[in-house]
Amino acid sequence: MARNVLAKKLETCCKEPLTGFLRNGKCDTCSEDVGMHTVCAEMTAEFLAFSSSRGNDLSTPMPDFGFSGLKPGDRWCICLGRWLEAVEAGVAPPISLRATHVSVIEHVSMDVLTAHALPDEAAEDR
Repeated sequence: MARNVLAKKLETCCKEPLTGFLRNGKCDTCSEDVGMHTVCAEMTAEFLAFSSSRGNDLSTPMPDFGFSGLKPGDRWCICLGRWLEAVEAGVAPPISLRATHVSVIEHVSMDVLTAHALPDEAAEDR
């Protein structure tokens, strides 16, 4: 069973649109997931613009791939590296600790994760 950064069962990030490297709604990972799509983030306009400026346009629909495009408020499993870039740039979207994969804590401290947690999860027990 996959775990989250709180050492509990990994919760679903989003089913509509369906997210995750494995397209199961969860930010679970496997050896093929070289981008580490393990951070469950709630999209903001600032982050969507930042991601697009880095070559990953998440807003534009791609119907051929069943992707309707993301808008602020949508949740999506994003790459750990892109999220860390956004943290450094001051445009990191808030994250769901309950739906972010435990492997993230090998690269990011819980203090940083908690500082960027969704408001209703910020006080969550570790």
